Amino acid sequence: MAASSRAQVLDLYRAMLRESKRFGAYNYRTYAIRRIRDAFRENKNVKDPVEIQDLVNKAKRDLGIIRRQVHIGQMYSTDKLVIENQEKPRA
Repeated sequence: MAASSRAQVLDLYRAMLRESKRFGAYNYRTYAIRRIRDAFRENKNVKDPVEIQDLVNKAKRDLGIIRRQVHIGQMYSTDKLVIENQEKPRA
């Protein structure tokens, strides 16, 4: 993979993770982060430039979907789950 292509993929990966962390709902947030990591790991050994470009284009479309869903989720926010409100025990 060319250096510019590698940098582009890493930037896209970071952008997708960063945007996914903005999901208000815990389940959506953890699912999106897990799927992004799994998909990038699954395709880390792809060498064909055409296939890499197809995957990058798909990831860009998915990033747009994540951004829209985050925005929609912010419009219809819900209360946090019990698992999100756990505090550290006091010593």
